[in-house]
Amino acid sequence: MIIVTGSAGFIGSCLVSKLNNKGIKDIVLVDDFSDEIKNRNIRNKSYLKKVDRKVFFEWLKQNHSNVEFVFHIGARTDTTEFNMAIFDELNLNYTKTMWNACSEYGIPLIYASSAATYGDGKLGYNDNHDMIPRLQPLNPYGISKNEFDKWALKQDKQPPFWFGLKFFNVFGPNEYHKGRMASVVFHAFNQADKRTSGQADKRTREMAKWRNGEIAYKNTLGDADGVVRLFRSHNPVYPDGGQLRDFIYVKDVVDVLFFLMNHKQDSGIYNLGTGKARTFVDLANTVFSALNLPPSIEFIDTPADIRDKYQYFTEAKMEKLHSIGYSKPFYSLETAVEEYVQGYLVDSTYF
Repeated sequence: MIIVTGSAGFIGSCLVSKLNNKGIKDIVLVDDFSDEIKNRNIRNKSYLKKVDRKVFFEWLKQNHSNVEFVFHIGARTDTTEFNMAIFDELNLNYTKTMWNACSEYGIPLIYASSAATYGDGKLGYNDNHDMIPRLQPLNPYGISKNEFDKWALKQDKQPPFWFGLKFFNVFGPNEYHKGRMASVVFHAFNQADKRTSGQADKRTREMAKWRNGEIAYKNTLGDADGVVRLFRSHNPVYPDGGQLRDFIYVKDVVDVLFFLMNHKQDSGIYNLGTGKARTFVDLANTVFSALNLPPSIEFIDTPADIRDKYQYFTEAKMEKLHSIGYSKPFYSLETAVEEYVQGYLVDSTYF
């Protein structure tokens, strides 16, 4: 059996699809399955059973001899949440328990870290282990991920092989439930395409109104006015919309996860981005192009409460992953956005 935590979420559900596409169906889904909107991500997936995350470790104690691999993708990912106790419980301590269980039972482990661990980027984006204790994340989410990375590197008792992956800006299908934490592509689509007011379900549209970390959703429900609103730059080095991010398509992410599951060596913490930063204007223009619409972009002030925690540049150093044999090219931003918009968002379909 293969365990996927966060299996009803964005990346987790896409990973289940990837495994199914490879003929793997003996999967145990672990999550909080109380949100019916989120549960749409696992409709039509093939799996053995679902286990609530609160009782998972008791279940694992009884069933570990049948478990071949654990993908621990589940986490609290809200970068605007500042209650550290929430992250200590759901991210740091839960992942420590997962690590210890996998170490005890001899189960390989892949867990989700984050590019949020890099903070403002002043120390660069190199995934060398020696850099990790020096990093200074900007929010509790990033702190929780970095604290676990630091803890893991100190452990003598380890899973037989393991990988921690620093996900950069992931976007793609199955993120309808994420609300304000959905990708910039998702929010830009809902602003640019006036048809979305009649196509997306009410819950998704209501969630999309929340302010996202890089794009503001000020339209009322059902009022997509065809204008994408990006945050204005408050740094003289970057023009408005010239802020840079390493955007990576979720299908690339799950391809890497599958590769590492079968690689079975070179344990450690790795970046997972494309290695090529792009601007928010590039992204917005690509969304308009995928919709065959002329670009229409406005800029608004970055909210004061997050302005001093805003990252102006992220770009993964990817040499380490490539050095262990991963050679598949990543989607270009243009190709990925076109597929996501035309293949999924226009008709609100799932991967």
